[in-house]
Amino acid sequence: MEDYRLIADEIAAAIADGRLRPGGQLPTQRAFARSRGIAGSTAGRVYRELARRGLTVGEVGRGTFVRAGRGTDGGRVALAEPATSPVDLELNYPAVPGQAELLAGGLAPLLRADALGEALRPIGAAGTGAARRAFAEVLSNGTRDVDAAELLFAGNGRQAIAGALSALVPPGQRLGVEELTYPVVKAVAERLGIRLVPLAMDEHGLLPDAVAAAHRAAPLRAVYVQPRLQNPLGVSLPHERAVALAEELRRLDLPAVEDAIWSFLRPELPPLAALAPERTVLVDSLSKRLAPGLTSGFAVVPAELRERVAGALRSGGWTPSGFALEAAVRWIGDGTLAAVEAAKRADATARQLLAREVLAGRRLRADPCSYYLWWELPSAWRAETFVAAAARAGISVTPASAFAVDPRRSPSAVRVGLASPPLPVLARALGTLARIAEGTAGEDATDS
Repeated sequence: MEDYRLIADEIAAAIADGRLRPGGQLPTQRAFARSRGIAGSTAGRVYRELARRGLTVGEVGRGTFVRAGRGTDGGRVALAEPATSPVDLELNYPAVPGQAELLAGGLAPLLRADALGEALRPIGAAGTGAARRAFAEVLSNGTRDVDAAELLFAGNGRQAIAGALSALVPPGQRLGVEELTYPVVKAVAERLGIRLVPLAMDEHGLLPDAVAAAHRAAPLRAVYVQPRLQNPLGVSLPHERAVALAEELRRLDLPAVEDAIWSFLRPELPPLAALAPERTVLVDSLSKRLAPGLTSGFAVVPAELRERVAGALRSGGWTPSGFALEAAVRWIGDGTLAAVEAAKRADATARQLLAREVLAGRRLRADPCSYYLWWELPSAWRAETFVAAAARAGISVTPASAFAVDPRRSPSAVRVGLASPPLPVLARALGTLARIAEGTAGEDATDS
């Protein structure tokens, strides 16, 4: 049984024996995570599990409350169901047929004793010369020529983001982010004591004017943005919008952290770093390009920021694995990375086409090359109740609240990840979600 289910069992027991009474309000997920010493994402799973069991109900703008007359049966605790194998449309772990065999070929030479000994030596944020040259080649794809001297490395993309934000935004200062943003950034900001400022978006992404307005209200220290395949909306900034954003950053003298984790799915789109290279730290990772279990995070850092970011990576213990970097160098050099990326671009496109077919007529937003989509639910549904209904059907999706910087402005929507299950399983799961959305006369709809 997973840890979050055990925690949910404790809360269920407290409800059953009257320690938590009907109508009582639970702490915010952030406060709950802090009190239990768990990640924010784990707290979110606990709260979704409680909703799935019918023990709690979430009210947008107010919080999570114990439901009246629910969750107990003659004093027995509503324990977690035995772990099955739910269809995971929450996390995105893209893999394509033949990927493991391709990766194995690149790893084989590292198993020699001499090569392995070298690869297992500790290295710093600067990586190795071979790694800097190889990764610079990957990023120099016709939209921008990257200087190998600009590369720094971390253990993964999350650590690279944390290092960049730690270097640019002191504790207590303000970081502008898209009003719906990557949940890890919310968690990193909380740990670093950074104040997040939600920036308005439209159907095309971040509004440059929103950056200026937030900066006028009280100075920002930096902006975190996902210009290409924004998570969770899946949109990419039109070129004119990206140019306007770059000009606004220059005018306001603001640095930006550009998250390019999914950009390999749209390599033809130039990064923000190509438009404002002197003030943009571009952060990327191999976790989605290759595999999450053996990854490297990396950042392209302007010269004037390099020492600050490198120092932050060192002080945070966010330096890379030499073995992972050496493996990546070999996968880049023998063409494995390029082959896997191309296969994943085709796979993501196929999954989007499938989703658009199964969910035809719904209010969806996504790039046709993206591994996820944003679904604005019918008016009868709240996101939390839809997530709970999906969980009862063995399907996990992510509510909008996980991405909302301001919880009071969380839309009634869910993000659906398309990457993890096999295509036939994905098709069946999407069909089930469509039927759940249509069943607005059911209990969950009436409770909303």
